[in-house]
Amino acid sequence: MRVFRGFHHPGIAEACALTIGNFDGVHRGHQAMLALLKSEARHRGLPACVLTFEPHPRDFFAAAANKPELAPARVAILRDKLGELERCGVDQTVVLRFDAAFASQSPQAFVDGVLCAGLNAKYVLVGDDFRFGAKRAGDYAMLDAAGRARGFDVARMNSYEVHGLRVSSSAVREALAAGDMATAATLLGRPYSLSGHVVHGRKLGRSLGASREGAGDGFRTLNLRFSHPKPAALGIFAVRVHGLTAEPLDGVASLGRRPTVDDSGRVVLEVYCLDWPAALGVDGGYGKVVRVDLLHKLRDEERYTGLDALTEAIARDVRHARAYLGAHPAHPS
Repeated sequence: MRVFRGFHHPGIAEACALTIGNFDGVHRGHQAMLALLKSEARHRGLPACVLTFEPHPRDFFAAAANKPELAPARVAILRDKLGELERCGVDQTVVLRFDAAFASQSPQAFVDGVLCAGLNAKYVLVGDDFRFGAKRAGDYAMLDAAGRARGFDVARMNSYEVHGLRVSSSAVREALAAGDMATAATLLGRPYSLSGHVVHGRKLGRSLGASREGAGDGFRTLNLRFSHPKPAALGIFAVRVHGLTAEPLDGVASLGRRPTVDDSGRVVLEVYCLDWPAALGVDGGYGKVVRVDLLHKLRDEERYTGLDALTEAIARDVRHARAYLGAHPAHPS
């Protein structure tokens, strides 16, 4: 899949079949839409293209109003969204910056400047609640009329349901906020996961509980940064880590701001692998790109009075994660 920041770049497709949206989480409703897009694109001999936005439009409007509480929690960072779009068979993704200039353009300007001049869309597929242009003034009827006038086909897809539940990014956020990882996985069609490069941290975990776990290395952790201030999931989780070895590794992870040891407010996914492979060596994880499946929430993140209390809590989390993952093996026989 080719990725472009904006559409004024060499190599961008001369024409395309297009769908438009934020695609936060790329859930099963998104996947159904992308499957239809691919089918229509093949029928027309066009590449399947996604137009998405960064930041999320609601992030932009919340910041503009100085009301950060109005910004939605983020299911996935851009890296994970792009990875899922590629997995769904998208040929090209165009990421547009959502800013004041973009937000202020009229529906007609969006059609003329983005859909026609920018992307030369020949087929446009949208959801049943799609709106566009300043103050969300453009609707499906307006888009359909524009397509007839400008020579592109327009279609819409109704809501997608699983077991009577409408699948949406909002529903995924609600499940993750409640710690209901099973429902989140049902809506996503896969376990909820985050990925990224393993980065160096303070290495504090190596000194925590060294006599308990890790053969003298304490709770040595892998750190991944979550590049958004409001993750949809927060807390302590039983996880599986992909990308370090041929088989996934069981672990326990904290996704949050680590209030006991860090006052920066930065969101970090901190993963302790229950059985660290000796072949990786002490620093074998750094620089690798890993995917972490968050399978079961153990508890909320807490602030502790000191490192001894934190160490005790981590030891309990390790025991609970071992119990859960042992009862839910990666490859059940």
